[in-house]
Amino acid sequence: MDLEQPPLIRRADALANGYTDGELTRARSRGELQQVRRGVYVRPALLEGLDAAAQHRLLIEATMGASTGVVSHVSAAVLHGLPVWNMSLARVHVTVDASAGGRVVRRRHVHAASLAAKDVTVTPDGLAVTSVSRTVVDLTRTVGFERAVVIGDAALHARLTTPEDLLAVLERARRRPGTPAARRVLEFLDGRSESVGESRSRVQMAAHGLPAPQLQRFIYDVDGVFVARVDFDFEEFDTVGEFDGLGKYGRDPASSVIQEKLREDAVRATGPTVVRWIWSELSPFDGVVRRLRYAFGLRRR
Repeated sequence: MDLEQPPLIRRADALANGYTDGELTRARSRGELQQVRRGVYVRPALLEGLDAAAQHRLLIEATMGASTGVVSHVSAAVLHGLPVWNMSLARVHVTVDASAGGRVVRRRHVHAASLAAKDVTVTPDGLAVTSVSRTVVDLTRTVGFERAVVIGDAALHARLTTPEDLLAVLERARRRPGTPAARRVLEFLDGRSESVGESRSRVQMAAHGLPAPQLQRFIYDVDGVFVARVDFDFEEFDTVGEFDGLGKYGRDPASSVIQEKLREDAVRATGPTVVRWIWSELSPFDGVVRRLRYAFGLRRR
């Protein structure tokens, strides 16, 4: 079937161009089209090259063509380019400016809540979406501590919002459910975290009762020459923590391993013990905690 409306093909447009429902049905049965939602299709080959966030963008576009409200929550986070670690993208989230009427259907989650004009912006594609600050606060109230920290840290790190803006949005929503949880998240956020893994590491450290480290600290040798910037510095215990540094150099894996080994040796030469962990050690985090506590103990002797 040779339709010319990529990437989304809407039934109404196909019919207006002379195609029939029978042709659309046959195209689906042959695997030439895949339904995104009722009346909206996409070519399966297009989906194969898209990650989960990009596929969700298509679902947003398909949904908002026949829906009222403002894209919000995790869907707004996708449009703003924020990491949506461990969040479901099965439904498009929208908020309508109303005191009641929220509902959940197969492909859409409608939230009913007040929407101040300053809480809404428009994408270059013309989609109304909650602002970054409103999006972060909405998620801090609803998705749990760790996922909310990941989103909030990323928004602050990218300078898409500020702590002051987030608090102002929370104040406007102070009577809504989840406000205490949101306030706890906002107090913990730190825009110096540079990745999902670093944010998750901070959450795990706090959950296991470890002291709060300094983030992104510069290390210098005895001559004052810069050596490295480290993810986590436990200065009191002369210990440095590093989360999976292999992706920091933009090189092939073998080159990254060599580069990271040289960097780690240079840091150790200035005195600190270096403890490193990778993504698979974030949950459970007990092994990392044991290594860090052991390093703290060594430095106390």
